Amino acid sequence: QAQLVESGGGSVQSGGSLRLSCVASGEASKIVASTINWYRQAAGKQREPVVLLNEEGTPDYTDSVKGRFTISRDIGKSAAYLQMNGLRPDDTAVYYCNSKGYFATIPPQKYDYWGQGTQVTVSS
Repeated sequence: QAQLVESGGGSVQSGGSLRLSCVASGEASKIVASTINWYRQAAGKQREPVVLLNEEGTPDYTDSVKGRFTISRDIGKSAAYLQMNGLRPDDTAVYYCNSKGYFATIPPQKYDYWGQGTQVTVSS
């Protein structure tokens, strides 16, 4: 089993920046860290993807965050980060990291881990 732990949320004013971290620990933490995606859920709304790895392994950003948010990884630290610049009030949400894929076992073993979420609040 692996675990994902997030940090870095907080309250900022519109136009500000935050950097979220998601650290994997436990079994195959570096593999798990290599497939981390980011989601968010605003109050009263469904959880939505912020940035997802596509089949080529490159990130696809949701349109509303393109040019403002950037995902990065440090596999040596089993971590992924979400740099958020130019924050807007509509970015206010709980942000979750998620990692899913298949371990190279026989047969392949599916994994799907979620972090606990971190609150991001942007005031106007």
